[in-house]
Amino acid sequence: MALTTTIHCNANEERLDIFLADKLPELTRSAVQKLLLSGQVTQGGIPLRKNHKTSDGEVYIITQDEPDASVVTQQNIPLDIIFEDNDVIVINKPCGMVVHPAPGHPDGTLVNALLHHCGDSLSGIGGVIRPGIVHRIDKDTSGLVIAAKNDRAHVSLAAQLSSRTLVREYQAIVCGNVKNDSGTIDVPIGRHPTDRKRQSVYAVQNGAGVNDSQLKKGVRPAVTHYDVIARYDGYTHVHCRLETGRTHQIRVHLAFVGNPVLGDMVYGRKKAELGMSSQCLHAWKLRFLHPATNESIELIADLPDYFSEILGVLEKRLK
Repeated sequence: MALTTTIHCNANEERLDIFLADKLPELTRSAVQKLLLSGQVTQGGIPLRKNHKTSDGEVYIITQDEPDASVVTQQNIPLDIIFEDNDVIVINKPCGMVVHPAPGHPDGTLVNALLHHCGDSLSGIGGVIRPGIVHRIDKDTSGLVIAAKNDRAHVSLAAQLSSRTLVREYQAIVCGNVKNDSGTIDVPIGRHPTDRKRQSVYAVQNGAGVNDSQLKKGVRPAVTHYDVIARYDGYTHVHCRLETGRTHQIRVHLAFVGNPVLGDMVYGRKKAELGMSSQCLHAWKLRFLHPATNESIELIADLPDYFSEILGVLEKRLK
C-alpha cells in the first residue's frame, strides 16, 4: 500500500526539496531528497528533481510506503462535535490531544477517535495516518479542527485553506501589556536554523517583507492580525486572525513582539505562570464554504474551562 500526499504550492522560485521539507515537518530534508531521487514526487505524473524551482499554483503528489494500518487503531475517545454532516466534521479538540499519530504518540489522538466515530467515511487523501485531516493545531492548543469525510470535500477545503478563504480565528492570553489595541504582525517565518522542531522569525532589516534569498531557504511570508479583548495586570487577552498558516505562527509572532502566549515554554517564558505549563491558546472560530452546498458556515467553540479559569484569576486581581 502507498500513502499519497497532495501539496498545493504557493511559493515561487524555491528549491522543491526545501519547500517540501517545510511543508512536511515530519520528514527531514534528506528524507525528502530520497523521495525525489526515487521518483516519488510528481507533478502531472512526471517525477521532479530536488532542484526543481517551485511555481505558485503547482500541485505535487508525494507517494510513500504506507505505514502498517494496524498501528492506527479505532479508539472510543469522546469527541466534542461542533458540526457534522456527510461531507465535513468539525471537532472542538481538547488541550493535550495530538491531532494524528506521530513518533511518541501512536494512539490517543484525534485521528484514533475519528476512526472510531466515522468508520470508513473519512477522506483517504491523508493516508492511514491522517485520514480526513485538512489542517492541524498543536497538541497543547485547544479548539476547532475540521476534517473531510470524502476526497471531494478534502480537495475543496484544502483549496480554501490555500487561498485563505478558510478563516481561522484564535483567542490567547499573552504575557505583558500589548502595546496597541489592534495591529498586524507581518514578519516572515521559517524553520529554526539549528532546532528543526522550532520555527523562527526572519525580519528584514531594510523594510517589511522577505527577500528572494530567504524565500529560497524556506522562509515564508506570515501575517497575523490581532485585537485586544481585555487588559489585566501583567497579561493581555487577545483575539488573533490568521492570514497565513505557518507552523506555530501565532506563538512565534506574539513572542517576536514581546508578548509570548502564557504557558508557552518553547517560545515564551521558561517557567510556569498562573499554573499554565502549556500555551493558553484556543482555536475559537472557523469560517468556510461548505464543499457540497457552497454555503458559508461559521462555527465557534466556547472558551475551555482552563482558559476561563485563568481569566477569572486575572479579573479578581483587578478588584
